[in-house]
Amino acid sequence: MADDVFLALAHPARRRLLELLADGPRTAGDLAAQFTLSRPAVAEHLQILRRAELVQDEAVGRRRVYHLRSEPLRDVGDWLHPFERFWRERLRSMADLLDPEHTEDPPR
Repeated sequence: MADDVFLALAHPARRRLLELLADGPRTAGDLAAQFTLSRPAVAEHLQILRRAELVQDEAVGRRRVYHLRSEPLRDVGDWLHPFERFWRERLRSMADLLDPEHTEDPPR
C-alpha cells in the first residue's frame, strides 16, 4: 500500500472530506461549504486525496464533482486487520469494568 494514502488520511480535514463523500458524490463548492477553511485550502486537500487515489473527480458542466474511491480504503482496512485484536482486548477489558454484574455494592 502506498504511503501517500496514509499521509492523506493523516489530516483531519481530509478525513472529514472522505466522510462527506461516503454519503455520495458532491461538488467541490458543496464540500468547501462544510469547512471554515478557504476554498483554495479545501481544493488543496482534495488534490492530495486525488493524488492518493482516494477520490476521483469529473467535470459536470462548469462544476467538479468528487467521488469516493473505496479501493485504497479497503487496502488500509486489510492492513489494519491484524491489529484489531488489540482493540478488541481493550474494549473487552473496558466492558468488564463497566458491566454492572462485576461491580460490587458499596459497603453499608
